[in-house]
Order: sequence, then C-alpha cells, then structure tokens
Amino acid sequence: MANDTAKAPSKTVALNRKARHEYEFLDTYEAGLSLSGSEVKSLRDGKVSFKDSHVDFRGNEAFWVGAHIAPYENAGYAQHDPERPRKLLLHAREIDMLRGRKEQKGLSVIPVKLTLKRGRFKLEIALARGKRLHDKKDALKQRDLDREAKRQLSEKY
Repeated sequence: MANDTAKAPSKTVALNRKARHEYEFLDTYEAGLSLSGSEVKSLRDGKVSFKDSHVDFRGNEAFWVGAHIAPYENAGYAQHDPERPRKLLLHAREIDMLRGRKEQKGLSVIPVKLTLKRGRFKLEIALARGKRLHDKKDALKQRDLDREAKRQLSEKY
C-alpha cells in the first residue's frame, strides 16, 4: 500500500493490429468488460480474436459483438459461448456521446486493445472513420519512407 498513487502497470493481452490499417482513430476510450469466469481464464491465456468485432448499442448499454474468446479447456460443464456479446462498462454520458457520434455518416466504434490492469480486463475502444484505399496506400508509403530514413541515419552513426 506504500505506492497507491503510483500508476499500476498494465499488460497488453491482445491488440487489433488491423484496425490501425483500416481506420483513422478520432478518439479513444477505456471500457471495463462484464465477463464470466471461464472467459477470464481464457483471456489470461491470450485466446481472443478481434476479427470482425465491433461495438453495438442496445438500449442504454454498449456491447462488444463479434469477438471470439476460445473456450477454456479446464472449465468442465461451465463453458461460455465463444461468440456471445459482452457488455461494456462505460458511463451513461459516454454511451450517449458514442451512440450520437456513431450515427454520423461514416463513423464506427471499434475495439483496439485488450489490457489487464490491476486484475481487471479493460477494452480500449476507438471512435474511427474508415480509410479509403488511397489513404491506406499513402500510409504504407509513408511508413516505408520513415523506415528507410531511420536506416540511413543508423548507418551514418
């Protein structure tokens, strides 16, 4: 308890690497997750897939839909459904704001990163706009140019 004010380290469990390529992030938020016991065990093993997952709004709640959390092999009869929607724990004003901005043309709410902070799983979600094909090509070209410039600098010294 001596370092209560110190920032607790967080462990990245999974990263949606394709999201940075497909979307331009406008804003990011951190949400808690409502999980079952076998889901927690499976997530600690890193058995999660972000493929085709997104955030959906139903009533006054937000859900993480389309994510696949593999069944935990030692769970016995108490298995979870790997594809079930998982409730996101956000403030009501954040949910209202995200829903309102999502209804604007071309904006989506997508999961970016899953972390473990102080024994709790947190999902980083982003309000994002989809990139067009030429934007993706420009980003790849810029990344290659930056990499080449770093290589040239490291060769000089």
